[in-house]
Amino acid sequence: MAYNLTNSQSYYQGDSYGNYQFTSLDDVINQFIVAYVGQDKIISKIKRVDIAFHAQRALQELSFDTFKSCKAKEFTVPATLRMPLPQDYVNYTKISSVDSAGIKHILYPTSKTSNPPNALQSSTGDFELSAIGTFIPGDDTIKLDKIYPNIKAGMVVESNHVPNNRSVINSFFTDATATYINLGDFAHTTASAFSSIISFISLADGDFSIKIRNANNSLIQDVNSSHSANDVTFVGGKNFLTLTAADVANVEVGMEVNGRNLVEIPSGTIITAINGNNITLSKTTVVTGLTTIDINFISPISDSDTWRNYKSATPSENNNDDYEDNTYWPMNGNRYGIDPQHAQVNGSYYIDKETGEIYFSSNISGKTVIIDYISDSLGTPGEMQVHKFAEEAMYKSIAYAVLSTRANTQEYMVQRFKKERFAEIRKAKLRLSNIKLEEITQILRGKSKQIKH
Repeated sequence: MAYNLTNSQSYYQGDSYGNYQFTSLDDVINQFIVAYVGQDKIISKIKRVDIAFHAQRALQELSFDTFKSCKAKEFTVPATLRMPLPQDYVNYTKISSVDSAGIKHILYPTSKTSNPPNALQSSTGDFELSAIGTFIPGDDTIKLDKIYPNIKAGMVVESNHVPNNRSVINSFFTDATATYINLGDFAHTTASAFSSIISFISLADGDFSIKIRNANNSLIQDVNSSHSANDVTFVGGKNFLTLTAADVANVEVGMEVNGRNLVEIPSGTIITAINGNNITLSKTTVVTGLTTIDINFISPISDSDTWRNYKSATPSENNNDDYEDNTYWPMNGNRYGIDPQHAQVNGSYYIDKETGEIYFSSNISGKTVIIDYISDSLGTPGEMQVHKFAEEAMYKSIAYAVLSTRANTQEYMVQRFKKERFAEIRKAKLRLSNIKLEEITQILRGKSKQIKH
């Protein structure tokens, strides 16, 4: 058994304070093998990888219900009023703002708003992108009737005036008044075949209605903002692009970068950093013979009308009394029957599980916020450890999981370890509850005070 014993001098000069109360997951697995695996033991033979799997699952389950959640993150709420969840987040225990004295004030979740995906709708209410395109015989470039910021390379154009009623947007560019799309066919949408982009003859010339959709038939999402940069100097095989100062001023980190379809700029590329006139890309560009390219930058997440209205409104909590005079209710009794969940001034939030972000009310902007949350103890190798109060619960959990999943195991053995696991987890919860008699006594002394109404 590894206890990581050390002398006092080394301990106090180091930075691993309090580690003696924990046993690493590797030690738990090794000790389980010593105690439970082998000839004349409960488990005669098993692979270490199987034990490791069940040990990690047991650690996850104990983390959710038995272990104390000691993880927390502190951050300042920006003007956008949204922050990403921690990397190893599973669930939260509480979210608090911190005042100038360092005291936590609990924020309360709101169930009365959200930020639903904002799908693009046409003027008729249909979930589609419709446009008027000007066709020219013998030309695969179509001029659209206005600027369309949602256009991406790889989208599909459907119209009776293109071959086979549909074609793929190979590339596009935008000037001051309109968006232009260059079409290819479905047989020419790979990097190796774009040298033979078709030049088709449309069935008719003039202005005709077209529909544009995503290639995977998903709804086209609305965008907060977009910017088109034309004739950008292109050097393939790099993870950055050089823009003009005017173009750099209109882009930001997180924007999606769209160029020629599946060739120069891979699908799903975003801006990860901006340094001067250089923008760093999340993916490496492809080597081609082009020296310039037209690029569209799109904000990846659109704010819904619901979220915009919520973050711009003054929270109802701000209307509560400041208790500086004898008027305890500023509305003179009109607030009789108030919903208690809104009878607080701390602020509110909601968690969008789809985007993985926390959205805050406007009175939290600029404040320091702490999220106390539960993880599964598997986020990093250093945290894969078990408190010694729950070590036996780990052994029983692993043993029960192994026996219950093996063929030809006698049922009484499975039921025995099921009961032992339950008993050890219950014992671990009592031990880890950290109840101290003196602390309870001090708290109960205050319960004898007479409450005045």
